[in-house]
Amino acid sequence: MRGPSWSRPRPPPLLLLLLLLSPWPVWAQVSATASPSGSPGAPDCPEVCTCVPGGLASCSALSLPAVPAGLSLRLRALLLDHNRVRALPPGAFAGAGALQRLDLRENGLHSVHVRAFWGLGALQLLDLSANQLEALAPGTFAPLRALRNLSLAGNRLARLEPAALGALPLLRSLSLQDNELAALAPGLLGRLPALDALHLRGNPWGCGCALRPLCAWLRRHPLPASEAETVLCVWPGRLTLSPLTAFSDAAFSHCAQPLALRDLAVVYALGPASFLVSLASCLALGSGLTACHARRRRRRLRTAALRPPRLPDPNPDPDPHGCASPADPGSPAAAAQA
Repeated sequence: MRGPSWSRPRPPPLLLLLLLLSPWPVWAQVSATASPSGSPGAPDCPEVCTCVPGGLASCSALSLPAVPAGLSLRLRALLLDHNRVRALPPGAFAGAGALQRLDLRENGLHSVHVRAFWGLGALQLLDLSANQLEALAPGTFAPLRALRNLSLAGNRLARLEPAALGALPLLRSLSLQDNELAALAPGLLGRLPALDALHLRGNPWGCGCALRPLCAWLRRHPLPASEAETVLCVWPGRLTLSPLTAFSDAAFSHCAQPLALRDLAVVYALGPASFLVSLASCLALGSGLTACHARRRRRRLRTAALRPPRLPDPNPDPDPHGCASPADPGSPAAAAQA
C-alpha cells in the first residue's frame, strides 16, 4: 500500500513570467553599491582608510608601517600623515596614477627609493615635511612632471643636488626651511623656471661664495619682508649674522665666476677631442722616431756587410810612442847583442 505522495507546489505561470522579465542586473548594481563610500572596505578605497566622495582617502594617524595596498585610479588625494612609514620602496603608489595630492608628513621617513614615485605623473602637491630625510637620490622627483608644490621642510638635508629634484617645469613653491643646508648647489634653481616661492628660514646658511646663485635668485624674486628678516647666514669664524637679501652682486666680485652653460659645453666637447688629438700626435711621433732609428740601424749594418775585411799589418809598429821594446831572448837580435 502506497502512502500519500507529497509534491512541491508549483508557482503560477504568471509569477514565473514576472521573475524572468524582472530587471535583476539593476538589483545587482544596487547591492554592489549599497555600502557607503565613506566606510573602510568600500570599492576603490584602501581597506584600512576612510574614503569620501571626490577621491579622497584619509589614512592619517593609523600607525601604518607602510603604504596601504589597494590604491585605485579613482584616488585624487591620499593622506598618510602621522603614521610610521619609515621607507618608501619602488612602486610604493602603484595603481594610483591619477593621484594629485600626497601627504606624508610626520612619518619618521628616512629613506625614499629612486623609483618610489614612479607612475605619479599627475601629482601636483607632495608634502614630505617633518621627517628624517638626510639625502635624496638623483632622479627621485623626476617622474613628477606636473608637481607644483613640494615641501621638504623639517628634515635633515645638508645638501640638495640638482639631479635629485630634476627638471620640474611647473614647480611654483619649494619649502626647504628647518634643514641643515649651508648653500644650494649651483644649477638647482635654474632647472625650476616656474618657481616663485622659496622658503629658506631655519638653515645654517654660510656667508660665502657658495651663496652667490641663491642671492642672485632672491634679487629677482624678493622674499616677503617678514621672512627676509629671518633668512640669515653666518660668517665663517665669526658670530656675525647677515641677511641673505643684503648681499649685492658686487659683494661676490672676489669670487670666481662660474662657467656659463655654453662654456661648459665647449669644455666638455673640446676636452676629450683635444686629448685624443694629443694622444694620436704622440703615437705618430713615437712611431716615426722608432722607424727612423730602425732605418739607420739597418743602413749601418748593410754598410758594414759590404765593407772588405781589414788585413793585419805585416810590419806593425812595435811601439807607437817610439820606445823600443825589449828584444825577445830567442831572437837573432838578442843573440847579436849578447
